[in-house]
Amino acid sequence: MLVEKVLAGSDQAFRVLIEKYRHDVFRTVYAVLRDQKEAEDAAQEVFMKIYRSLPRYEHQGFKTWITRIAVNHAIDIKRKLARRKEEALEFQAQEVFATGRDSVEEQMFLKEKQRLVRERLEEVPENYRDVIVGFYIAEKSYQEMAEELQVAVKTIETKLYRARNWMRKHWEEDDFS
Repeated sequence: MLVEKVLAGSDQAFRVLIEKYRHDVFRTVYAVLRDQKEAEDAAQEVFMKIYRSLPRYEHQGFKTWITRIAVNHAIDIKRKLARRKEEALEFQAQEVFATGRDSVEEQMFLKEKQRLVRERLEEVPENYRDVIVGFYIAEKSYQEMAEELQVAVKTIETKLYRARNWMRKHWEEDDFS
């Protein structure tokens, strides 16, 4: 089998493996990322992960196995991109609020409040965190988030409803002042 040849050290076998599955891997990561350039880069990274993970492959559905690697990697990249976007939004907010009139003390207070919000967001269950960040920080619509996460709009509404309930139950208003 092709996998055994790659494990035996055949570079040619790995090239054949890449050629055989490159379209599947690209389609998978593109479905998550929805960006041509990001998907191309991610697909290359997925094949590196596949190569490093081959010794752990348990010979049960190779295409399913590489698809799982591709999906997980694409989701990781999407989260990193969302964090970068969030950081860019924070930076823009700081620029807007940081005028010559602002004192150093006010700027420090704003930075501390932003740090506290980020820290508290880490407490939120991961399946709610995406919709909270998407809706409240990135200011995305339900439709945009549904398309990005490839779920129904109703799913986004439900997650946001549950996330708000979670926050009401676990946080107090004084936590952010």
